Amino acid sequence: MLAAQVCALLGFACYAVTLTTLQNQWGLSNFEAGLIASAYFVGYIIVVPLATVLTDRVDARKIYLIGGLSGITGLLGMGLFASGFYSAFFFMALNGAGLAGTYMPGLKVLSDRVQHGEVTRHISFYTAFFGIGAGLSYLISGWILEALGWEAVYEWIALGPLLAFLIVWLLIPALDKPEWHGPIQIQLSDIFPLKKWQMVLQNKEASGYIFGYTAHSLELFASRSWLVAFFAFCTAYTGETFFLAATTLAGVINFFGVPASILGNEMALKIGRQNWICFVMLTSAILGIGLASATGQGWWVIALLATSHSIFIMADSATLTAGLVTSAQPQIKGAAMGLHSLMGFGGGLLGPAIFGFVLDLSGSQESQSAWVWAYFSIVIWGVLFVLFERRNGWSKRKPSPPSR
Repeated sequence: MLAAQVCALLGFACYAVTLTTLQNQWGLSNFEAGLIASAYFVGYIIVVPLATVLTDRVDARKIYLIGGLSGITGLLGMGLFASGFYSAFFFMALNGAGLAGTYMPGLKVLSDRVQHGEVTRHISFYTAFFGIGAGLSYLISGWILEALGWEAVYEWIALGPLLAFLIVWLLIPALDKPEWHGPIQIQLSDIFPLKKWQMVLQNKEASGYIFGYTAHSLELFASRSWLVAFFAFCTAYTGETFFLAATTLAGVINFFGVPASILGNEMALKIGRQNWICFVMLTSAILGIGLASATGQGWWVIALLATSHSIFIMADSATLTAGLVTSAQPQIKGAAMGLHSLMGFGGGLLGPAIFGFVLDLSGSQESQSAWVWAYFSIVIWGVLFVLFERRNGWSKRKPSPPSR
């Protein structure tokens, strides 16, 4: 499942790598460019409620295979047919729908088949491997862009979700449980299980992890969407080139998120999930503002700050997801995971568009202060979450011990 996850995510950073090229070729504003990045998450949040709820009724492996086909179609459509804002928005949304059918259902495939050991460690490795897939997406997309052009990026990267499809189809055995027998009737309440979501939100510990994941994802995906463009601005601002190409550097930086997420979960097991999450979010906010303010410095300062920011963005990722999985009641765990993913990637939907909107509003990409305000607009949400939870939430309720 870890190998399949990496392959399915190879299309994740294609647009971030080609953003500047497409923005210039199609004459897009920063806001429009950000909206196309957000389209990936539009497709995700439209599909993920149904996809995750269905994992309570059928083997999640079936949902995964359908999601893989959607991802393949979206990437090929982007490379072969996209010619402007609207067509790119559509195909990126289709690609995001593919992620909805593979990411959280893939976690359910894994959790349904894990019978022994510390389940949160399995979860932490699965969520951490998101960083490997994203990092490879930056690297491979950048190499293809330089060699063959932006259309080829999407056409060749479509082989990634195809390989993920084949891995799960051929190597992951199917499961059969009594509760999965019988006809499947899809109703509006399946797509939007409001009663189950209400039960999830009534669990104050679970709801805290969900809202924290939303703030985390807003910052994470906005940063990833605009990081290559930020490096390009830094090069133009100082006239000093980085020691690696911007896309390669972004990919390398993303790899640091893998150990950060795994080790972050281990730290949370020692000092408490909620304390760790609050510390990480505040530190990430400081580093994000520091990164945006360092554009006139040497490349090594910017690379160090970008790496540190990426590490601390990811340091609470597995902890937030593991906290949700272990705190939700078993009978609604699938719905809880769906709401967690929906809210989190809803934050991912808003993040890139907010970042681009603030860039336009405060001076566009040629202004250092505009980048500072843009980074401020995405890190502030984690700070507000910590302040709210410390005043009204986690500080007033006893944290649940990690399951072992």
